[in-house]
Amino acid sequence: MGVPRPTDGTRWRCTLCGNLTRFDVTRSSRAVEYVHLDLAGEPRVEERKVLDENIDSVRCRWCDAVDQVELVDRPGASG
Repeated sequence: MGVPRPTDGTRWRCTLCGNLTRFDVTRSSRAVEYVHLDLAGEPRVEERKVLDENIDSVRCRWCDAVDQVELVDRPGASG
């Protein structure tokens, strides 16, 4: 079960403590990356294309609640 993703007009809010700003997000993703190795063999990702991404869990940094988020309207968002 995934966690709802915020949109341009919404944001997360912890239902337990009211936090709107600090969350630890665990994601699963599939991506294609263009990796450039320098002459010493050190890799650097120069391009990344996300093929699929899922938010697995969200933990509130204030009260430590897991997956207790709801979507609320952003201030000033036209809806």
